[in-house]
Amino acid sequence: MSTPVAVTKFEVKSHDSPDEVRTPQKTRVEILRFDGYTLGRFNFSPGWRWSECVKPVAKTDLCQLSHVGYAVAGRLTVRLQDGTEKTIEAGQSYTIPPGHDAWVGENERFVGIEVISAEQYAKPG
Repeated sequence: MSTPVAVTKFEVKSHDSPDEVRTPQKTRVEILRFDGYTLGRFNFSPGWRWSECVKPVAKTDLCQLSHVGYAVAGRLTVRLQDGTEKTIEAGQSYTIPPGHDAWVGENERFVGIEVISAEQYAKPG
C-alpha cells in the first residue's frame, strides 16, 4: 500500500489570477502553484494543434509530457505515436502518455484542467 499524499497548507487560488501565464500561438496556459503541486488551466483556441502551436516552443517532434486532466469545455482529439486516436469531450477525465499530437476543431475551443503536466507544458524546451 502506498503512502497517502499529504497537503499541509490551506490555499485557495483562481485561474483568473494565475501565478504564471504561457501563450504560444492559439494557446493560453494559466498556472497555479500550491505547496508541492501545480495545476494548469489549458485553453486552446479554434484550430489549435500541438504540432503547429506548441511544438515550436517544446522543440520535440511529439508532445513528450504525460497528462492527467479534466475536460471543462469543448473537444480535444489526441493521436498517439502508434496511431491510436481518441477524442476527449467536456465532462470527461483523461490520461495521455508521452508521444502524441493533439488538436481542436476549427469551430470550437477546448478548456482542460491539468494536474500533472502543468509545470512543464508550453515552457521553452
